[in-house]
Amino acid sequence: MTLGERPARRSRAAPLAIAALTAVLLVSVTFGVTGALAVSLPIGIIAATVTISVWALVTLRAERDAHEAALTEWAAASAVAVERLQIARDLHDIVSHGLGLITVRAATAKHLDDHGESRATLLQALGDIETASREATVELRRMLGVLRRTDDPAPRLPVDSLESLPGLIAGATRNGLAVEFDGGNLGDVSPGVQLAIIVIVREALANTLRHSGPTAVRVRLVRSGSVITLTVTDVGSTPAWLAVPGAGQGLVGLRERTQSLGGTLVAEPHGRGFRLEARLPDRDEP
Repeated sequence: MTLGERPARRSRAAPLAIAALTAVLLVSVTFGVTGALAVSLPIGIIAATVTISVWALVTLRAERDAHEAALTEWAAASAVAVERLQIARDLHDIVSHGLGLITVRAATAKHLDDHGESRATLLQALGDIETASREATVELRRMLGVLRRTDDPAPRLPVDSLESLPGLIAGATRNGLAVEFDGGNLGDVSPGVQLAIIVIVREALANTLRHSGPTAVRVRLVRSGSVITLTVTDVGSTPAWLAVPGAGQGLVGLRERTQSLGGTLVAEPHGRGFRLEARLPDRDEP
């Protein structure tokens, strides 16, 4: 389903039922209730009324179910579109930052001599430019896959990176979660993947708090070659905790963001709790 206007509910059952009942009443008025019709006509009217009413109720229920299904599909499409737009904005910020770095390093290199210590500095600047260019190219390719029109001003720096993780986990701890974090050594992680990790962890911890209350949760990050795997696992709901429902589109957005990077996301029950796993392809570890 493509994103468009919110589905409107239109029913054909009600007008048809009213028309049919009107026709039955007209027949009864036209023929009256004398003679043989005095018995058969009332029975026929009752039977017709019951039949039309049952048909109308069944049809109305089917139309309502179809309308609710259309609304659900529309809401999912809307969530995907919003997430794609947010991803495009975030990647725009990352690329803008990378291009800015290239500009600064190129300007520095231009004023260096090609000998002695200046040569070493020049080579370092050129290396930085090459790295930033490669990263910007990767992020631009990702952006082209999700870019949608936006009127928001840009850029909006700084964007989230793995350096934001400690503060994010500390905030979740202040809100009552007992968070165990296992980060390991991830090596050099591209900005787009860093941003995705932050977004996924933030949403996963918020979902845990909404649905399970102040429970224990483990966040684990591990690299295997060019793939970074993020898992967020909780131990289940706190006793007597009443789940607070969200908008219902959080996982849709996370899945869209993960797929935009060429990755996968799985969310499923795990024992008494819940487990979310995202596999994010990244450049090979140096």
